[in-house]
Amino acid sequence: MVFSSTIFLFGFLPAVIISYYGQRLLFQKSLRNAVLLFFSYLFYLYGAASFLLILLLSTFADYLFGLLIEKDANRKRLWLVFSVLLNIGLLAYFKYANFFVAELNGLLVNFGFSGAEWKHVILPIGISFFTFQKLSYVIDVYRGTARALENIIDFALYVALFPQLIAGPIVRFSYISGQLKGRRESWDSFYMGIMRFCWGLAKKVMIASSCGAIADVIFGLDPRLLDTKFAWLGAMAYTLQIYFDFSAYSDMAIGLGMLFGFKLPENFNRPYSAVSITDFWRRWHISLSSWFRDYLYIPLGGNREGMVKTCINMAVVFILCGLWHGANWTFLLWGLYHGLFLILERLTGLRDISGEKYSFVRRATTLLIVTVGWVFFRSEDITQAIQFLGVMFTASDLPLSYELSLALNYRNILFMMTALTVFFMPGDFSGISYLSAKKDPLALFAGALMILLLLPYCAALILGGSSSPFIYYRF
Repeated sequence: MVFSSTIFLFGFLPAVIISYYGQRLLFQKSLRNAVLLFFSYLFYLYGAASFLLILLLSTFADYLFGLLIEKDANRKRLWLVFSVLLNIGLLAYFKYANFFVAELNGLLVNFGFSGAEWKHVILPIGISFFTFQKLSYVIDVYRGTARALENIIDFALYVALFPQLIAGPIVRFSYISGQLKGRRESWDSFYMGIMRFCWGLAKKVMIASSCGAIADVIFGLDPRLLDTKFAWLGAMAYTLQIYFDFSAYSDMAIGLGMLFGFKLPENFNRPYSAVSITDFWRRWHISLSSWFRDYLYIPLGGNREGMVKTCINMAVVFILCGLWHGANWTFLLWGLYHGLFLILERLTGLRDISGEKYSFVRRATTLLIVTVGWVFFRSEDITQAIQFLGVMFTASDLPLSYELSLALNYRNILFMMTALTVFFMPGDFSGISYLSAKKDPLALFAGALMILLLLPYCAALILGGSSSPFIYYRF
């Protein structure tokens, strides 16, 4: 189920709000987690019914592993290993089996053998996200930084909470454990949640979808019909699309959490204002980059064992970060690409962002590097990525294709130009933070106007079929 869909906006969301607050009037307050868990499973059932059993069984297994790790001190390392193998095994099978079999078959065919028979495995929605959440739980319990949950409903809700179940943010157990029992709902939080949700919905339906319409056409063109200006337009459109699409989901998830008293972690902090690739990864998909830092990079040794080992650790982390996004050589290359720039910045000292000197040049350079990287991320295969980049950096001039002329309509151009402002705004400016300023009458008026005008407009666009699934639903 997609947040920007009619069934979610006009069916599921009103039902869960009414049920959640209605049970507080009719029954005990302790039922609120059970109500949310029921609707979270219903949410997952709608889009991935055949995989709900996997989510249920793996959740129950990690619930038991957490208790065993805490209560069986002599064998807690063994229980941790079992949990990690279970989670990584499921993720590897569903996400990478097709890729490895296809590569193996290609290799066998090249040597004159027949390929192995294989039934294509369908990827369960959200498995990359809830797997990392469950891993953070068992690791935190093993480290002693969190207590295992006795109540299985509370643990299941932590894993399956519907606002962030499909595409994050990845919520650490230590971050949310206290909220599972001790959160407090309020009208103020409810209003802020509605505003944050509407903010994200507008970013998705209006801006990300418009930029995506342009990017999809350009990346879908025959390379012979692509010239330099259109290639750069496509790369820039996708650069904007993936940010506004993914940050929109995070905004909507955070807003939905606030409706029920949860405070979910921020996932973006103006990443296109970064002045280095190191700075970019402190701002982009923060919950993922910090997860890799704390659960992989630091355990590998971090930067404590000399420059060579540090660079190796960074390369390992970003190769795995690339593969986390998908089973394709393009994602591996994208991760390695960012890892190499991070290593280069560490070796040269360019990761230091304390000074203001040449900040504009560094910001523009970082944006250029990131934009080129998104070409690998968006391309279907490495051949397309190389061809696309070749056109970008080789001067050519061709007439506008018919397909692109349809995509470059007034609405798409207007919203893409609106999106372009994100490149030029101050690095510490946040639109939603401004709208959340309760003491500013203009901000309060703008927030109310957004809810009253943008919400109906976005709903009309959705009813007209102008929205699309979130990009990170694939991961």
